[in-house]
Amino acid sequence: MSKNYIVGFPRIGEQRELKKVLESFWAKKSSFNEVEELAKALRKRHWEYQKEAGISYISSNDFSLYDTMLDTSIMIGAIPARFRDLEGENRYFAMARGDEKRVAMQMTKWFNTNYHYIVPELSLEDSYSLDATKVLSEYKEAKDLGIKTKINLIGPITYLGLSKRIDDGDTYELIGKILPIYEALLAEISELDDEIVVQFDEPIFVTGCEAKVLSLIKPTYEKLAGVSEKIKIAVVSYFEHSVEATKVFVHTPIWALGLDFVYAEENKESLKIIQESGKVLIAGVVDGRNIWKNDMQKTLLLLEDIAKVVDREAIMIGSSCSLLHTPFTLKYEQKLESEIKNWLSFALEKLEEVSLLEKLFFTPEDTQAQKALKENIQANKSRKNSTLIHDKKVQERVNSLKKFEREDSFDSRIKVQREVLGYQDLATTTIGSFPQTQEVRAARKSFKAGEISKEIYENEMKKYIEECVRFQEECGLEVLVHGEPERNDMVEYFGEQLKGYGFSENGWVQSYGSRCVKPPFIYGDISRPEAMTVEWIRYAQSKTEKIMKGMLTGPVTILNWSFVRDDMPRDAVSKQIAVALSDEIADLQEAGIKIIQVDEAAFKEGYPLREEKIASYEKWAVRDFKIAVSSAKKETQIHTHMCYSVFNDIIETIENMDADVISIETARSGNRLLKIFKETGYKQEVGPGVYDIHSPRVPSVEEIVKQIRLLLEVLPKEQLWINPDCGLKTRKWEEVKPSLENMVKAVEIVRAEFS
Repeated sequence: MSKNYIVGFPRIGEQRELKKVLESFWAKKSSFNEVEELAKALRKRHWEYQKEAGISYISSNDFSLYDTMLDTSIMIGAIPARFRDLEGENRYFAMARGDEKRVAMQMTKWFNTNYHYIVPELSLEDSYSLDATKVLSEYKEAKDLGIKTKINLIGPITYLGLSKRIDDGDTYELIGKILPIYEALLAEISELDDEIVVQFDEPIFVTGCEAKVLSLIKPTYEKLAGVSEKIKIAVVSYFEHSVEATKVFVHTPIWALGLDFVYAEENKESLKIIQESGKVLIAGVVDGRNIWKNDMQKTLLLLEDIAKVVDREAIMIGSSCSLLHTPFTLKYEQKLESEIKNWLSFALEKLEEVSLLEKLFFTPEDTQAQKALKENIQANKSRKNSTLIHDKKVQERVNSLKKFEREDSFDSRIKVQREVLGYQDLATTTIGSFPQTQEVRAARKSFKAGEISKEIYENEMKKYIEECVRFQEECGLEVLVHGEPERNDMVEYFGEQLKGYGFSENGWVQSYGSRCVKPPFIYGDISRPEAMTVEWIRYAQSKTEKIMKGMLTGPVTILNWSFVRDDMPRDAVSKQIAVALSDEIADLQEAGIKIIQVDEAAFKEGYPLREEKIASYEKWAVRDFKIAVSSAKKETQIHTHMCYSVFNDIIETIENMDADVISIETARSGNRLLKIFKETGYKQEVGPGVYDIHSPRVPSVEEIVKQIRLLLEVLPKEQLWINPDCGLKTRKWEEVKPSLENMVKAVEIVRAEFS
């Protein structure tokens, strides 16, 4: 039997088929039956791709219509009270997206990736019950196709660790309530076949858990492994090392441990105890988070090092994590330079890499495998020596940089800015983007395809910008934005104009639900040949007497939302981006733009998962934000925006970034998140989101008034801005217009209370 293993696989489809059918269903243009039929077809295709590539351990239950953590909540019956009157798909999607009556469940980032999960809401009073329908049916579905799968489950300890208690207790206290559900599930799974591998994803342990969490491992997995002799349990972790947990897992009756050797060299420390325990090692050596072709020579040396400690026959070659985090396939990439394309590997290509590494490691005499190895060596050599990668001018400028931050303190700046800009307390604005209509997308697509001229395209975009400006003025917003119709994505747009960046045509990756992003990739030294945003912002400013914000994506977010070159430290790449952005800010100022927002939506997302590595990241991330805005004059107000972040542990770091105004997402958390700003004496101004843009529901004036009053319990009106909690790109105008109108009316009501 072959010895290779894929942790998980993308589910959106190679042409984003799942996205399209879901959005059609939500728009009431398709039935749920059509969603289910398409999902079934995708699962079949994805299983067959893996089988054809020679993968032996293929997953079922890694597919989801929205999110696997949400699926797990459904599976164990963890349904918040507000959704219990609903059933089936209505309940499922209401939990994820909200509806007219109900606020959606909170959504946050999956560790340090750009994937979002739905945060379970748990309570000691709740009772849970098993619904194994999805798990069992998908296994049977694959079996009917002649494909025997392993079953993927979110491990119970990780599920609890990523949940929140609505009654304010410790989520781990609920292990006694949910573990019997998992045991009942395994009992039902054991009836499916003579022998079944069940994969438990337990990445919570890569965060360096405290002793009380580690103490849950042995009793939990002794119970799970004791359910049936038919079940072989594989526990996988990824994104970092889990040395402390591995020391405990080897003393449980599990069958295999999956460890990430791409992002966690420290996992080598666990090899000896794994060997002594007799467990199978799933060696995650093919990068599931990045798109570069595997360096087979380097990986084979790593595997040989592992084999010096662990018996070769106890090793399986695997992906470092689920391939969910990579694009589907290179086969649709027709426009990429052939030289650059030869350096890349997407999900389907990574299947071939896993399969090839298995052959090279276990049967090195295989002539076809040796031929493929030579091709791989040549591709990696080509990349290393390519003139496309190295730019001496960029390197010299960055290395000789003299100015690293703005010259004036916040206290000094804000007085000047208040006087120059003249905005009121509780000033209203938005985060930047407005709905990307079908007409806007069609015009951009036609222009890129060469079907319309640059002049026609720019006229279409300007017409939309004028409409956005007109609506904002009519609505009564005080600080305006141009709506960003020319931007396909907040990172890709800038990457397209920076030297050293590459782009795919179809490199889509799921961010949440039906939301997909197409990250650009950094292959060489970064520079800005010419201004990227100035003409669009200047045009928008010419259409209004009000203040128009310039909109940029920050260096750390550009880095974290790109596939980054792996031949250079990440902090060195980030610094190059920061220097390029400082030029853009200088040009915007010269064009008369007085407020510039430098979004760092992914700042927290890039944090190392291990506490001991955080200080180093914070040091260079703050450095690069400051470098980016170092060209800003005293009177230029710098805003930033952050998404889905728990700020308690990084509030000092945020303060060190020294932005004049920070907007944050708080709509789903009341004022809890904001309290940390007060507790630490945060001086800068804050724009807490007053309504959730990830839900299609329109908030009422009364709701927003209530939310503003909650904010005022924490911070004074002089320190607060009022805005939605994120950009409005993914929403529809029929949702956006009444929501913003209600927001402005709510501010007027609250201001009247003060006067």
